Amino acid sequence: MSTARDMTGGDILRHLVRFSVPLMLGNLFQLSYNMVDTVVIGRFAGSTALAAVGTCDQVMNLLILGVSGVCIGASVLMGNFYGAGDEKKLRRELETTLALGLLFALAVMAVGIPSTGAIFALMRVRPQMLGEASVYLRVIFAGMPFTCLYNIYAAALRSIGDSGTPVRFLVISCALNGALDVILVVGAGLGVLGAALATVIAQAVSSALCILYVNRRVPLLRVGWWGLRIDRALAGRTLSYGGMTALQQCSQPIGNLVIQGSVNALGVSAAAAFSAVRKIEDIGLLPGRSIATAITAFIAQNRGAGKGERVERGFRRGMSLEFAAGAAVCLAVLVLRRPLMTLFTRDGDIVEKGVRYFDVIGFCYWLPCITNGMQGYFRGMGRMTVTLFGTLSQISVRVLATLLLVPAMDIPGVGLACVLGWCAMLSWEVPLRRRLAGEVWSVDRLDD
Repeated sequence: MSTARDMTGGDILRHLVRFSVPLMLGNLFQLSYNMVDTVVIGRFAGSTALAAVGTCDQVMNLLILGVSGVCIGASVLMGNFYGAGDEKKLRRELETTLALGLLFALAVMAVGIPSTGAIFALMRVRPQMLGEASVYLRVIFAGMPFTCLYNIYAAALRSIGDSGTPVRFLVISCALNGALDVILVVGAGLGVLGAALATVIAQAVSSALCILYVNRRVPLLRVGWWGLRIDRALAGRTLSYGGMTALQQCSQPIGNLVIQGSVNALGVSAAAAFSAVRKIEDIGLLPGRSIATAITAFIAQNRGAGKGERVERGFRRGMSLEFAAGAAVCLAVLVLRRPLMTLFTRDGDIVEKGVRYFDVIGFCYWLPCITNGMQGYFRGMGRMTVTLFGTLSQISVRVLATLLLVPAMDIPGVGLACVLGWCAMLSWEVPLRRRLAGEVWSVDRLDD
């Protein structure tokens, strides 16, 4: 039986909660797994291997963010067509996205595998890391088709209201990756090669599970592989939506590199404290990000169905969930900030720096939840340019404020810079959202 969820009717709050919860649990599992994965590589493959994998992660993250950005754009279009009941265009959009994704993967393999040396030269990788880093990255490049397939099918399932199935396959993939790390890195002694093979095999399994599930349980999304073709009109809209989202996704980590440099200049204690608070924030902000994804899917479906009044009610319900999630994070961080820091270190200086950071930002975690909700709304409405400039305004103000505040305030200056960045985004997105209130495009508009 298909797990698709038509969100154009029924209780709005229930739809949003049921869509959000699997995403939260899946992302929490992945964060936990990533920590274990790092421990296995660091303890059993050595510090050079750990540094090599960490260096490759920067390249991998940019590729994955780019792929997921295009998939988000495609999922909005698929959600529109699903809400409008246009199954033919839904499948044609999926075919187009699959064809584009596989072409991209082949291009990455063709260009990336022979160019690893040039990539690492630009990154100024140390000679002792070069061999292991090159092996790892070449294997990851070879596995790009699996990365694209999983992300595309996960986006398609979410577009029809099924957020749980991709998460279940993600959990299986993460668990398999961890087991293979132990077998290949620890047991077989393959080092970074074993870690890379574990990652690619796990990705291949997750993509295969998605394809098998869709073919057996979701005929709505079943496509003929030999007949894949690119619909030029849909490809243009997909790349327009997805390109903006990909730029938005990639701009955040680039800005974070500048911020990390400012923190590193404060010394080892500040860098260690910042690393700890970022991990705490990653977990604390998961609910807000998951709710934002639910808002996008809900609005995309109802926009496609031409239900403007339901779009507005969905937005309001979603924002109430975002505020509640943000308030809960504020309370948890302010009450537990010291115990949370001691989970990462017993160094009193590092703990104190982290506590001072949370003293500044702890009252304001409702702000990123609200910004996530706003971005989710604009994505669902197809306003990808707004989401791009929203992120650019936030990260630009945050980077500039960090450079100005950190020398005078130490690590609490980073917290204040975050608050200023969130406020900068909301200062123009909130008025824009009010002007767009009640707007909804009919599915006919999607053909323009």
